[in-house]
Amino acid sequence: MTWLVDLGNTRLKWAVLGPDGLVQRGAVPHVDADFEGAFDAALAGLPRADVALLASVAHPDLTARVAALIARHGVPTERAITRAALGGVRVAYPEPARLGVDRFLGLLGAHARGGGPWLVASVGTALTIDALDRDGRHHGGLIAPSPALMHAALGERAAQLHVAPGRWVDFADDTVDALTSGCLGAAAALVERSHARACALFGRAPTLLLVGGGAQALAPGLGVPHQAAPDLVLEGLAVYAAARG
Repeated sequence: MTWLVDLGNTRLKWAVLGPDGLVQRGAVPHVDADFEGAFDAALAGLPRADVALLASVAHPDLTARVAALIARHGVPTERAITRAALGGVRVAYPEPARLGVDRFLGLLGAHARGGGPWLVASVGTALTIDALDRDGRHHGGLIAPSPALMHAALGERAAQLHVAPGRWVDFADDTVDALTSGCLGAAAALVERSHARACALFGRAPTLLLVGGGAQALAPGLGVPHQAAPDLVLEGLAVYAAARG
């Protein structure tokens, strides 16, 4: 039995990897005041594991706190890292360590679904887009601000734009909706452009997988077919667990 833990910039997600695949999934925002108590209580309810695989893109201090919580339950932690090749995936980066482990695990999860090619768009603090062919070759990707980060940055630089999120419309008649629509539209345009470029690269349309906390807000306005894959990093951790030896 293995615990899988995905520590992102905003949320902490987990699952148990057993004979029947991923079970007992959960998530909590780690910005919550009592997220450590909530995670500790969740761990107490999980079946005992031989090891916890931890993938983290969060600050080292937060990563250490999460590892300490896991250790409190008598389970050793192993950090997942990006590798040049694993689980049938070969990363494009000459220095694999420079590819975020969350992106790497997303590629593992996509490839394990079979078929392909794939385009993985993760909408979190950043918007990342990665292209993966059906043979598991990573063709690289892009990093841009997410809609939420664009919204926050504009609010910090211009007081009149420090407003709550609004609706996504084609042409807004107020500042609140105009800001939300512009930020979401910019992200959607990059995803759609990347999808078009991937079609040309692969000679066929890739399956677009949407990942991350901001994916649900982006999805309704996308002009290309897509699938929600909220637990793709955990799926990749499952592949990592099976292939890492």
